[in-house]
Parts: sequence; structure tokens; C-alpha cells
Amino acid sequence: MAGLVWGGALVSLCGVAALVWCIVYVMRLRRADIDEAEMRAKMQKAVLVNFAALAVSTLGLMLVIVGLFLR
Repeated sequence: MAGLVWGGALVSLCGVAALVWCIVYVMRLRRADIDEAEMRAKMQKAVLVNFAALAVSTLGLMLVIVGLFLR
């Protein structure tokens, strides 16, 4: 069960890293001098990655909790 906990922690950290990437990506977009249509397209990409990162983090935390309950 320790593998489940550590694996879940690793999955959760990957999700958090993707969330940090989203924050940095959007900050760079806001500073860039691009038109609104291009900004919207790039922001849609960031939103999709953000949702995926949240899902991965949630799954990782679920794995950690399951591993702790089964211990």
C-alpha cells in the first residue's frame, strides 16, 4: 500500500506542476502584445490544460487517500 500512497503523491505533484505551468503561461500571454483572437485561442489551450491538471491532481489525492485507508 505504500506504493499506492507514493504513486498517488507523484501523480498529484505532476498535476500541481501542470497548474504552475498554466499560471506561468497565462502570465506570459498577458504580457505579450497579441490580438484578441489569438489571445482567446491560446487561453482556451490554457483552460484545457488547467482542467486536466486539476483532474490529475484530484486522482492523485484519491490514490493517496485509498492507500492510507488500506494500510
